[in-house]
Amino acid sequence: MSKKYSFETNAIRTQLNRTEHLEHSVPMYLTSSFVFEDAEDMRASFAEEKERNIYSRYSNPNNNEFVEKVCQMEGAEAGFAFASGMAAVFSTLASLLDSGDHILSAQSIFGSTHTLFNSFFPKWNISHSYFKIDALEDIADMVKPKTKLIYAESPTNPGVDVLDLEALGRIAKQHNLLLVIDNCFASPYLQQPIKFGADLVIHSGTKLMDGQGRVLAGITVGSAALIEKVYRFSRITGPALSPFNAWVLSKSLETLAIRVDRHCENALKLAEFLEQHPQVNWVKYPFLKSHPNYEIAKKQMKAGGCVVAFEIKGGLEAGRQFFDSIQLLSLSANLGDSRSIVTHPASTTHSKLSVEERQAAGITDGMVRVSVGLEHISDIIADIEQALGK
Repeated sequence: MSKKYSFETNAIRTQLNRTEHLEHSVPMYLTSSFVFEDAEDMRASFAEEKERNIYSRYSNPNNNEFVEKVCQMEGAEAGFAFASGMAAVFSTLASLLDSGDHILSAQSIFGSTHTLFNSFFPKWNISHSYFKIDALEDIADMVKPKTKLIYAESPTNPGVDVLDLEALGRIAKQHNLLLVIDNCFASPYLQQPIKFGADLVIHSGTKLMDGQGRVLAGITVGSAALIEKVYRFSRITGPALSPFNAWVLSKSLETLAIRVDRHCENALKLAEFLEQHPQVNWVKYPFLKSHPNYEIAKKQMKAGGCVVAFEIKGGLEAGRQFFDSIQLLSLSANLGDSRSIVTHPASTTHSKLSVEERQAAGITDGMVRVSVGLEHISDIIADIEQALGK
């Protein structure tokens, strides 16, 4: 698809070539393998002398279309689609890191990524150090001879903190490090980290990309040279996205812009309401003027995203009463859904962290994470208001 068109048009009109049936909507290719015309075609295909689909573990038309769309959105050269967001995180890092290597990671990251760094990578002699998200100037002193990459989320999960991507890109370049950014909370519609110096961008397609809580998916995009390494590792280890889920996601991306616009509109209104509520200690949302990095968010994001974090007065017991009083919103650990979701990070998504680790990441017992959905904003606010009143 020509890049002369806008984001929304490319999201809709980037499609596979039509078959002889001249279908308007792309069909699903639910096949495990593909056939060859003759012996020479088979030999040349396995020798990678030609580009063609061989086996759906590493190549399928539906997956290819999904990857192409995300690459266009992110300004990337290539990509690979995975069965989940964490499959994308693990496979991307595992393909780039060797025994003895060192990761510099932001302290505020998803709980499962924390566990990956703390419990699994050490088995392969891969170490890490955490830097504070409000002290990027300290990163230079933390670089070791075997430091390979910088890893970060922005906005962060669950505290919706915002990191200066341009500053991270500059630091990575100065020290010849790779910069890997989890862009899940923003989506490619709101933010393109490659513009600010990221080498690879990771998404959990399960979230805003799907937008309706239907499928699991992950994707990594970036430079062709780095994606080649990710592809080689993933082709053998097999964490590939299913063709059906790829088909669902490719269709979902057609409405990404219009959905995310409404998510952001609702989220900002909820954040403004919470900021004035007497039962709330603090509120964090990237496009609230009170956010510590509001100006950075405005520089690198189109809007603030769908997630609002706030702390209820009264700690753990008040939080429990709040969640038990919710009537409309869903109690779930997902986000980016059309349905609004409330989550208690300390007892769910980040429960595997110690109290000290949660405190270091800014996760208090009273913190609530709201993934603001597409319901009417008055209904969302009314449900949260009555629950806070309990």
